[in-house]
Amino acid sequence: MPRQFELLSLGVLLVIAAVVLLVANATLIITRIDEVLALIIAFYGVWIVVLAGIRTKNPEKYGRGAYSTLVMGTLLIALGGSWYLYIATTNFVLSMVLLLLVIGILAVATALPSMRHKQE
Repeated sequence: MPRQFELLSLGVLLVIAAVVLLVANATLIITRIDEVLALIIAFYGVWIVVLAGIRTKNPEKYGRGAYSTLVMGTLLIALGGSWYLYIATTNFVLSMVLLLLVIGILAVATALPSMRHKQE
């Protein structure tokens, strides 16, 4: 990843952390520090998905591909979301179902293109 995207990602992470902490301070919805961390991880995953969109327009020769970046962002969203869901509902099964469902969908979506090429 080029140096400007690394600095931009650090800046976005700091802005996300500041906004989540500000919302946690202003509302009664987010009351615990682990909720704050879960939301920061989930929202940073959204930023990684946005970076994947930028990467499709500006691919690097030896860098990570846009699809790989998209998968990492989606996994961060699922991890943060399932962690927050576990904190909010204290239902471990529900949060694991969300995480396993996202991982399963990503595995199927990754396997399908390679299966199409083998059939042709």
